[in-house]
Amino acid sequence: MSNISRRSFLQITGGAAAVGTLGFSPIILAGSHGGAGNVVVVGGGMGGATAARYIKKMDPKINVTIIEPNKHYYTCFTSNEVVGGMRGIDSIKFGYQHLEAMGIKVVQDIATKIDASAKKVMTKSNGGIAYDRCIVSPGVDFKWETVEGYDAKVAAEKIPHAWKAGPQTVMLTKQLQAMKDGGTVIIAAPPNPFRCPPGPYDRASLIAWYLKKNKPKSKVLILDAKDKFSKQGLFTSAWKEHYGFGTDNSLIEWVKGAEGGIIEGVDAATNTVIGGVDEYKADVVNIIPAQKAGKIAFASGLVNDKGWCPVDHKTFESSKHKDVYVIGDSSVAAPMPKSGYAANSQAKVCAAAVVASLQGKEAPHPTYVNTCYSVITPEHGISVAMVYNYANGKIGKVKGSGGLSPKDASKDDRKREVKYAHSWFNNITKDAFGG
Repeated sequence: MSNISRRSFLQITGGAAAVGTLGFSPIILAGSHGGAGNVVVVGGGMGGATAARYIKKMDPKINVTIIEPNKHYYTCFTSNEVVGGMRGIDSIKFGYQHLEAMGIKVVQDIATKIDASAKKVMTKSNGGIAYDRCIVSPGVDFKWETVEGYDAKVAAEKIPHAWKAGPQTVMLTKQLQAMKDGGTVIIAAPPNPFRCPPGPYDRASLIAWYLKKNKPKSKVLILDAKDKFSKQGLFTSAWKEHYGFGTDNSLIEWVKGAEGGIIEGVDAATNTVIGGVDEYKADVVNIIPAQKAGKIAFASGLVNDKGWCPVDHKTFESSKHKDVYVIGDSSVAAPMPKSGYAANSQAKVCAAAVVASLQGKEAPHPTYVNTCYSVITPEHGISVAMVYNYANGKIGKVKGSGGLSPKDASKDDRKREVKYAHSWFNNITKDAFGG
């Protein structure tokens, strides 16, 4: 792993048959030794679906149940292509029929709390569901109190965050389509840590692409709580190339936190964003609030004083409750980012550890992987990638692995990265949801 080249990494992560080859040890795939038990997975997103599927693949005798309130899952990654008009909402929608065909039970319900002492997951409609091991993959929740005038109701009806893909993705897309030429779109980017670090800038890029084609007198204003962001050099270079960034006619303007990018409130009636330095009026407002672990993590006592879930990095078992594991965005797994691919990789490590635990074995030594693609235009893609190892009780970066797209990449390479991104999307969703 330590000698993996960036080109090889991209071939692995974007290639037609490779998602799933990294991020977990296949030691116990060779065959079950009578291990059985009940595993309940809370949350059917990338982390939860992957964990459930891989546990069932590793040991078919284990009873696996997913508790998920929604009939379908919409991927947050690639959802910006819906907003920018590159694809339809159904292309990022996935069901659970293939998991059910494997023998995984899917309970469409809301998990309200994990009773760790009784080893039950409490649900809204199905009572308590017993487990031997419980995996929690609840994604993120929002710190609504950080933006005055903004709450879940405003987000659902007027000013979407669209940071949980689905209806709000459609709402934001329709708002852009209805906006007059010459209008302003505001994206308020959150402070660290948050789900998908490149996401707000990926979104700004594809909104700008849509505007350039359809409403060229318009602009995107990014109000950022931070002074720097993921893949910043690659983004700004691409914005200069395609959207006139840094000029008077730029389709994209970025205001960093130190210069007034931090927002304090919003007037939903007038689409006015209130910052610490100035007020901004827009035709379309997209506020992405500060984030914390999903609601059930708080209800179940799984969080630390910063609102995230500390875990054992070798197994993802909670530091708070035995036999409860937390994966994905809610877990404390730095230096891994909070991303769909990270959740997928962590899910495989966790699945292997859970199966080993039920079989009375030691958890295998893990490796992990992540890559984040961003599409600037349909012919310009960029990415960041990294391989991680486990040493001294912590996740660490493998020296010399991964890296960023080259700044001086050719146009053909940029086009190729878009193809890699789409190949990666097809493969990782199949890896999680089957089919």
